[in-house]
Amino acid sequence: MAEKTVPLDKDALEKLAERYPTPFYLYDERAIRENARRVQKAFSRFPGYKEHFAVKALPNPYILKILAEEGFGADCSSLPELLLSDMAGIKGGELMFTSNETPSAEYRKAKELGAVINLDDISHIGFLENAAGIPELVSCRYNPGPLKEGNAIIGSPEEAKYGFTRDQLFEGYAMLREKGARRFGLHTMVASNELSPAYHIQTARILFELALEILDKTSVRLEFINLGGGLGIPYRPEQREVSWENLAEGIKQVYDELIAGTPLYPLSIHTEYGRPITGPYGWLVARAVHHKNIYRTYIGLDACMADLMRPALYNAYHHITVSGRENEMASETYDVVGSLCENNDKFAVQRKLPKITTGEKTGDLVIIHDAGAHGRAMGFNYNGKLRCGELLLRTDGSVVRIRRAETADDYFATLDLRGLENF
Repeated sequence: MAEKTVPLDKDALEKLAERYPTPFYLYDERAIRENARRVQKAFSRFPGYKEHFAVKALPNPYILKILAEEGFGADCSSLPELLLSDMAGIKGGELMFTSNETPSAEYRKAKELGAVINLDDISHIGFLENAAGIPELVSCRYNPGPLKEGNAIIGSPEEAKYGFTRDQLFEGYAMLREKGARRFGLHTMVASNELSPAYHIQTARILFELALEILDKTSVRLEFINLGGGLGIPYRPEQREVSWENLAEGIKQVYDELIAGTPLYPLSIHTEYGRPITGPYGWLVARAVHHKNIYRTYIGLDACMADLMRPALYNAYHHITVSGRENEMASETYDVVGSLCENNDKFAVQRKLPKITTGEKTGDLVIIHDAGAHGRAMGFNYNGKLRCGELLLRTDGSVVRIRRAETADDYFATLDLRGLENF
């Protein structure tokens, strides 16, 4: 059973809301650091282990700097993510560049920064060669197709746009070697928010077996295997979190069975976890502003799906508590909604909660849990909605703003208004 708590009580949150009006994201530095250390300790049983945090989960340089201090690298999928990681002090081979349908300018920047370029398609070999040249170290992303089931979020591998087929990998590594590459990696990413340890252990087995076959058929000796990410978190209180220790030990057993004692040993293991690194340690804090009774009872927040779109996009569950009412009976049934002009702008549907007080200044603070990954990062400006800011609870108990809320000026900043009057 996953207990859903927030590190600040009602009084502390109300004082925070006086300085930084709701809605806002709050992240817990201490919890993120402690979790990062658990990851490092669990996977230290592998030679050359490196976690490349999936920047798309929480693209903020303050968070990236914290993780860099704990020994993490970064996995980037765009030019801005590369720049953010570099800004946070993550350099060279600490960077993985895992992109798809990549513009040539982004390949050039990745190579300039010394990032490990993780190619998504066999046709990208020639594209990369023309854009930036083939680096000494290069990785390829594998799509196992029917050999591996996906899940509801990422879809079936056979239907996914990502990666090389098995046969293309053998051809691709040979091509890369002919074009000057001398060091090689292998990567896959076939699930998202998957809570079954057996699923991830099976993925490792597939990759280890494939690495041996690549060596046998092409004489290419892989330097590392990146097992990807996709590990889930217990969004629902009744779900159990996956133990880092048990997961790493399960993968190590397969590693010892297949890799130890072979020419591939000591094959380095890399990962690109995002959600389980920061997800449980971030909260969206919003004010309950409106109460509406029609065919259902609605609580309207000052946040909307522009701030957190997972429930609308995936029908995803996020646990909700009411600050100061955690121990009260869940006597009411609400749809908890935002103000976007879309009917799927709902954080919760027919959710049992304590009675909620509403009001622009006096309404209850509503806490949306497990929002520390793929939350603020997925925000957007439809309806002219302005995305909220981000706050960091430091290890000394102080709170700093690490991203301000957007303003109307930000929304208009990209418009060229110079000729509007005479248009």
